[in-house]
Amino acid sequence: MLERLNQAMEHIESHLDQPIDAAELARVALTSEYHFRRMFSALAGMPLSEYVRRRRLTLAGAEVLAGERTLLDVATRHGYGSGEAFARAFRAVHGVGPGEARRTGATLSSQPRMSFRLIVEGSSSMRYRITEKAEFRVAGPRARVPLVHEGANPAIAAFIRGIDPQVLRRVAELSDQEPAGIVAVSDQLDPSRAEGTELDYYHGVVTGGEVPPDLDSLVVAAGTWAVFENSGPFPQSLQHLWRDVFTQWFPSNPYLSRSGPEILRVRLSPDGERADAELWIPVERSTP
Repeated sequence: MLERLNQAMEHIESHLDQPIDAAELARVALTSEYHFRRMFSALAGMPLSEYVRRRRLTLAGAEVLAGERTLLDVATRHGYGSGEAFARAFRAVHGVGPGEARRTGATLSSQPRMSFRLIVEGSSSMRYRITEKAEFRVAGPRARVPLVHEGANPAIAAFIRGIDPQVLRRVAELSDQEPAGIVAVSDQLDPSRAEGTELDYYHGVVTGGEVPPDLDSLVVAAGTWAVFENSGPFPQSLQHLWRDVFTQWFPSNPYLSRSGPEILRVRLSPDGERADAELWIPVERSTP
């Protein structure tokens, strides 16, 4: 898997002067575009689009300082349709406009070429199981919230505090299958998984029954799920679990992530400092 990912990285480098097609990168990596984007984000620590932008502007920065081409030539060479668009993007990465950078010989930022390698630690193991589920529904209050990578999510915390306890009791009574009880469900995440992008968050239950019309509902198709177990400090260990699933488990197992919601079942300790959790990720078998 890592070898194919590195071939995709080489493809990026050889096509930086052209539009980069994520679907083509996925074909090079022998995986789906959905899984490729998520794997890249988890391994690289940034969305694919951001890496491509930074690499292009790194090369553009060197050409700006070299002074051999006009600024407009540099802009069009790296895919920008106007000098204004190029200047905005250049300033966002380098902190200075291209004209000023050329006049003053300014210090610029550089995004190195990335490659992926496997680091074998062997210090811990991941507890997981694979299960099949028929079509089900998620039922419960829903909110559109920003994605937070580290620490508590204030928007989700405020949303949960605002739910009427009577509504929550009604929702809890609808739970009739695993994962049991109130769960946190994330759906419609941006493919980039960038910090601050929005997602649909459900504070609800998994049910096979009918959902009352006054409750939000999400129909989830039948399919395969990988279920990961985790215990540790809250919320850090849960956020690290998601990272470890994509950086350690997927590269070592014959599965790909597929489109669908992610479900998190959490049981907090009495002091709220630690949690036992199950993370449900929709998956499919990868083809050889």
